[in-house]
Amino acid sequence: MRLRTTGVAACAVLLAATVLTGCNRGSDSKAGTSGKVGIDMPRTDTDFWNSYQQYLEKGIKDKVVSALPLSNSQNDISKLVANVQTFTDQGAKAIVMAPQDTGAIASTLDRLAKAKIPVISVDTRPDKGNVYMVVRADNRAYGTKACEYLGKQLGGKGKVAELEGDLSSINGRDRSEAFAACMKQKYPGIKVYELPTEWKGDVASAKLQTLLAAQPDLNGIYMQAGGAFLEPTLALLQQKNLLKKAGTKGHITIISNDGIPGELDAIRAGKIDATVSQPADLYAKYALYYAKEALAGKTFSPGKTDHGSTIVKIPNGLEDQLPAPVVTKDNVDDAGLWANQLGKAK
Repeated sequence: MRLRTTGVAACAVLLAATVLTGCNRGSDSKAGTSGKVGIDMPRTDTDFWNSYQQYLEKGIKDKVVSALPLSNSQNDISKLVANVQTFTDQGAKAIVMAPQDTGAIASTLDRLAKAKIPVISVDTRPDKGNVYMVVRADNRAYGTKACEYLGKQLGGKGKVAELEGDLSSINGRDRSEAFAACMKQKYPGIKVYELPTEWKGDVASAKLQTLLAAQPDLNGIYMQAGGAFLEPTLALLQQKNLLKKAGTKGHITIISNDGIPGELDAIRAGKIDATVSQPADLYAKYALYYAKEALAGKTFSPGKTDHGSTIVKIPNGLEDQLPAPVVTKDNVDDAGLWANQLGKAK
């Protein structure tokens, strides 16, 4: 994967040899690409993660890497630790994971580092412990984009419910902190009600119901995870006779994160207004790509990539920040959105 580098001539020669090999400072290695990859699914109870798994399975079928059978830690850090141990017992030479509790995985990462088993962390960035590469979008940008959209749509005034994720997760913290900072700076006339949910749809629905009883004039909702919150939120609003079509009187402006097919359908139907499309396809593609490159002994450097992202330095490694566009009624049918081409992943 080509990165911006000072060795332009050398990079051109290398790219002529193969389009899959990393071309960046210090990337040369004599290591081979053989070795099994252990891949843990963080959960399979949301449309987003089910879609991610479909893309992973396609890549495995296409022999991007040789993978051990996928495991599922079911949003449980102890299960993730056990699954990783099983992978190493089975001879895994690289690990792909998506730890939902980003603070509790450090000791496992330290153990893998000592065993010289590179780790690719998808969607979440561990708080501590070395990683070969983090593959995720800029989650602070998620919160900022959601804030700016709601702020403009509401004209800088109103009341917004924020269905937060799990604040023990870097994603939940990033989205929440950025959303709060943006609202405070740009839209002080909007009152934000923060509702922590631990990424659980039933918790989100219960807390939103309580809030609606106390604040019946609520006119905005930010859902940090459409895969978990979309259906229970829409069901609750329907039950309360508050699910008004966009553009009609009484409509509650809603923006979400994920970009799953259900969110796009809800935008088309006027039930919600926008979502930030979290790239499930690119998460899977580059998780497998970096696993393959790790086995080959490749290294990467901060800078722009040729797949529209930016690799940044983090305290415990590198992070490839993939693009995540805002989807509204104006671009909901864009063929480039992963949710509009999901069938191709099968």
